[in-house]
Amino acid sequence: MVVDVAEVVTELKATYTSGKTKSYEWRESQLKALIKMANDHEKEIIEALRSDLNKPEFEAFVHEISTVKSSCKLALKELRRWMSPEKAKTSSTTFPSSAEIVSEPLGVILIISTWNYPFLLSLDPVVGAIAAGNAVVLKPSEIAPATSLLLSKLLGEYMDSSAVKVVEGAVPETTALLEQNWDKIFYTGNGKVGRIVLAAAAKHLTPVILELGGKSPVVVDENINLEVATRRIIGGKWASNCGQTCVSPDYVITTKAFASKLIDALISELEKFYGNEPLKSLDLSRIVNSSHFNRLTKLMDDEKVFGKIVHGGQQDKTNLRIAPTILLDVPEDSMIMNEEIFGPLLPIITVGKIEDSINVIHAREKPLAAYLFTNDKKLMDVFVGSVSAGGLCINDTTLHLAESSLPFGGIGGSGMGSYHGKFSFDAFSHKKAVLRRSFAGDIAARYPPYTTRKLQLLKALLNGSILGILRALFGW
Repeated sequence: MVVDVAEVVTELKATYTSGKTKSYEWRESQLKALIKMANDHEKEIIEALRSDLNKPEFEAFVHEISTVKSSCKLALKELRRWMSPEKAKTSSTTFPSSAEIVSEPLGVILIISTWNYPFLLSLDPVVGAIAAGNAVVLKPSEIAPATSLLLSKLLGEYMDSSAVKVVEGAVPETTALLEQNWDKIFYTGNGKVGRIVLAAAAKHLTPVILELGGKSPVVVDENINLEVATRRIIGGKWASNCGQTCVSPDYVITTKAFASKLIDALISELEKFYGNEPLKSLDLSRIVNSSHFNRLTKLMDDEKVFGKIVHGGQQDKTNLRIAPTILLDVPEDSMIMNEEIFGPLLPIITVGKIEDSINVIHAREKPLAAYLFTNDKKLMDVFVGSVSAGGLCINDTTLHLAESSLPFGGIGGSGMGSYHGKFSFDAFSHKKAVLRRSFAGDIAARYPPYTTRKLQLLKALLNGSILGILRALFGW
């Protein structure tokens, strides 16, 4: 069915203008409806994620369904506080007065989602937009068609259809949506499309949040609990959607002396997790489609990485599966080191001393995430102070996303803006300044005719000089 995008936007603007979405009661009802939807249709959501990505039920529930519900529950718990005006200090310039910052919804929001976590990354921004009192259009990813179709069906049944709508489709529908005048656009995906979104938004001066990706490094020191560290690296790389995650470890940096121990430990743990025939494991997601499968095999077939695979490399094109693969000392100018991998391939780069890893990271665009495994407090401080990334995690991977008290977002090429928890509410709110004054305390010195004494008084007031004020008033 062809959707008239302009008509959709007109209807949502009318709903927003009516004030319907601004009430606490409406926001509360929609957040509760999302929780009910997730509870009522958990099996269908899991099946859709299995159809799109062969995602294990454990990952589907923990990484997607449960996380969406947690976002809703937090918003419900904190919503009245988030909506309350924030008191602000006033100065002698405006005395007597009071001031506050009012969070008001932006209006009508466009959310363009992605395919790797098609349930979570569609609805998590929607939670923030609704909590902030906006009307929303969600454009799910056509690369995850089963989840896209299910979201369209379920949101139509559970949500207020006059304020929350789903527009399915591919490039033509996305292009049509981007031609409209939105109050904010939230996009999750790659940098190439992110630039298209930003260019379209510029025509209307529309603010944007871009959640992109990048090559997230993992620095591994020698003085660590190796077994725990390797499990956590594997958890972030292969047990999170088979590496198809924006904050997935993209490459590892360690010392030449420690590389063989790290590789042996990774191989040992991988065999515990996925067995000797990982392509048959039910706990490993598949590659999303043949296009991405071919892209990943091309990275492995690059002549510059010939002979660099030290583990894995097996492929099953029919079922779109690639085994967890480790490569050692791939050249800096190889394809695998110059584009985001977004799959189950993990290059390991070696350096003479661990401190040299900082220079390796600085040589590339700022990543969405950066990870460090060490017990050296000094190295931790240097890493936090030197590495610019969307977020950092010390002695684990990806887990910083689970903390709603922390903002999630990129910097530079990895994105702009952030969300999660109250940061989601703020992302879709305008912080409106409000100053309240009475008719008392009006000072004639503000107004013409301007005199030397008036100027002296105003200078004294601005400088906070009591003696200066007395001199101006009484001619001392």
